[in-house]
Amino acid sequence: MNSRQAKDFLVRETAEQATIENVSLSDIEKKMMYFTESDPSSCDKPLELNEEFEAQYETAEYEAKVSGLLQRACDRLKAQDTEKERIWDEAVRELRKGDHYLLALLDIKPHSSVLLKSAWNGLLVLIGMKRSGS
Repeated sequence: MNSRQAKDFLVRETAEQATIENVSLSDIEKKMMYFTESDPSSCDKPLELNEEFEAQYETAEYEAKVSGLLQRACDRLKAQDTEKERIWDEAVRELRKGDHYLLALLDIKPHSSVLLKSAWNGLLVLIGMKRSGS
């Protein structure tokens, strides 16, 4: 399996999960899952793709959406299809050999952005309280 085949499989299963959940996943959102600057065989014109994406989408929202779909797709395969689970693991191992945006999406922990935002807001409140109390 090469990196393009790995991404094809992971994107296909993520799109299937979006369909199951009745969540929209546009062509540009799918294309962005192929993003990498280091592997032309799996992402054609990455800088143009990134510019087009950033003009239309909020990165943090996209990452939360797609990372959740990826996690739930993986969970679905583990529960339903051991052969596809094996292919999923093989695809991830293949991508770990390089630098691919899809890996970042896979590695986002559920609710990590929510927890980070909550911690940041808490820190701002403490700073604000300290200033007002001085």
